[in-house]
Amino acid sequence: MVKRDIVVVGASAGGTEALTQLVQALPAGFPAAIFVVVHFPASASSVLPRILSRAGPLPATHPDDGDPFLPGRIYVAPPDCHLMVRDGRMSVRKGPKENNARPAVDPLFRSAARSAGHRVIGVVLSGNLDDGTAGLLSIKQHGGVAVVQAPQTAQYPGMPRSAIEHVQVDYILPIEQMPALLVDLTSEQAAAKELVLMDSDEPPAGDNEAQVDRETQPGTPSTMTCPECHGTLWETREGALVHFRCRVGHAYTAESLLAHQADQLEAALWTALRSLEEHAALSRRLAARAGARGHSHSASAFTEQAMDAEHHASTIRNVLSTGLNSQAGIADITSHIAS
Repeated sequence: MVKRDIVVVGASAGGTEALTQLVQALPAGFPAAIFVVVHFPASASSVLPRILSRAGPLPATHPDDGDPFLPGRIYVAPPDCHLMVRDGRMSVRKGPKENNARPAVDPLFRSAARSAGHRVIGVVLSGNLDDGTAGLLSIKQHGGVAVVQAPQTAQYPGMPRSAIEHVQVDYILPIEQMPALLVDLTSEQAAAKELVLMDSDEPPAGDNEAQVDRETQPGTPSTMTCPECHGTLWETREGALVHFRCRVGHAYTAESLLAHQADQLEAALWTALRSLEEHAALSRRLAARAGARGHSHSASAFTEQAMDAEHHASTIRNVLSTGLNSQAGIADITSHIAS
């Protein structure tokens, strides 16, 4: 019998405020190491360790790759690097993005589950979409404890709500009640449980265990391609949770994949709009030049091309202005394609 001595925390939008509330009420002698992933842009400079150190009695830092970890310390993933836990040390590496994020919550949760099993407490706080859900499921299946912020108290309830929908969560409560719960959980003996592994329990992001063929690639090939590298995405399922991973390691839940595809679709439509408007402008110029030379047939043909391009551009602009997710935008582009 051992005590729970590893707490992994994942958050995104609204996560800094939630984390600050959490750590300010933890005692100085907190008997577990705390690992934190909050989504940050790759180019951003993170001052989160400084914020958390000032908020409560536990010192916080950005660790280096290979550093050992100690109880009573907070370790925050640096921007543009995954943070993982392995055999008493931390791994801080680039690795492929997961859920279009680096750092991502799932690699931290999954690595902690594989390394420490029933000694792990997983905590999901405020954030959009569903990063952390698959990792929290892995923690549960390795015998750990799942704690989720009550969605109605989160600034952004997407991550907590997804975790509750897909994982048999042990505790759902507001931030104010979490410090006392974590103190209680880390003071209890944690009994080891029989492992029930996921089909997608693959090595964490950044592992050297390359998945080079069908025998090592988990799941089945899907009809979709990876938005990052355009390789085939392989699909795995655990209950209602659908997960996609390409051969090099980019990984997505269904919700994060949909969001990334929407971003790519919008970018493609803006590119198409620019091309159509440039085509219309050039056609108008050629029509005017042909008309000035008395070439009425050519002028008419160029004018027709310009009008056609302007019509297509107008349709795309309307879709972009109303939003890709609106019913009006969908109906507009659908009817345009059909015509």
